Amino acid sequence: MTTELEVLDREAEEIINDIGIPPCPAILTTLMREMRGDDPDFVKLGKLIGSDVSLAAAMLKTVNSPFYGLRNKATSVHQAIMLLGLRNVAEIVTSLLMRQAFTGGSSDVHDEYWEVSSAIAALSALLARRVKGMGRDEAYTFALFRDCGMLAMLGNFTGYKPKLPGHKADADGSITEIEDRLYNMNHARLGCRMAQTWLLPEDTCQAILWHHDYAALTDGRAGVSPTSLGNIAVTLAAQNIYCRNKMGVADAEWRLGGEFALARLGMAPEALEAMGRDLMEEFAAD
Repeated sequence: MTTELEVLDREAEEIINDIGIPPCPAILTTLMREMRGDDPDFVKLGKLIGSDVSLAAAMLKTVNSPFYGLRNKATSVHQAIMLLGLRNVAEIVTSLLMRQAFTGGSSDVHDEYWEVSSAIAALSALLARRVKGMGRDEAYTFALFRDCGMLAMLGNFTGYKPKLPGHKADADGSITEIEDRLYNMNHARLGCRMAQTWLLPEDTCQAILWHHDYAALTDGRAGVSPTSLGNIAVTLAAQNIYCRNKMGVADAEWRLGGEFALARLGMAPEALEAMGRDLMEEFAAD
């Protein structure tokens, strides 16, 4: 018998298909297919990425930024792959292609989104390095993708305004609950579908889907791996640090998920606050 939940899922699927999530670029599909082979051809992949001049230039600029701290700057895509490794380069390419996919709409909103999300992703990476068992690159990628569904909603739902970090608290529910009531869709579901379409690991996709449901993350209903739970906690903590130290405001999302994040990271509030000041200095130095 069809359950109410199955009906809702089917309706959500129809909405997702109707609005048209940006398709996975052919270059990324080929890159992921080659990566999953037994013996990836680095030369072939370097030529593949290099065939898109703007993408290659943006990738090299990113690779040579202080974030990666390379002693010797990469002068070619192939060299970047050799210096950073194929997985790191693939993550960089994925994030750059995602940004290219959302170029329309309100430039002010898009600019604010990318400024804030990029900063929080960088802080997430810095924080992950200080947390035992966490990977810097995985935290960075998750932080960039977790709210990409907001950009999809911005371009398809009249009157939609993304609730970016630093927004005022809503008394009548979480961000996704409010979006569901207003649009019968939420950015976490859209973001999960886009991540799946773009061939991100399924566990990362599920983390995007559940990242606002702290009760389900805590009691295990979300079925998200320990690594992704850590990435969600790290990114939420980085967002809190950014809002407090850069924007000078309290983060409304921290009110909802702060307890989950601190428990997952094994930190006291005072320890995170002190670490946050150090991270902001490191972030500013970059």
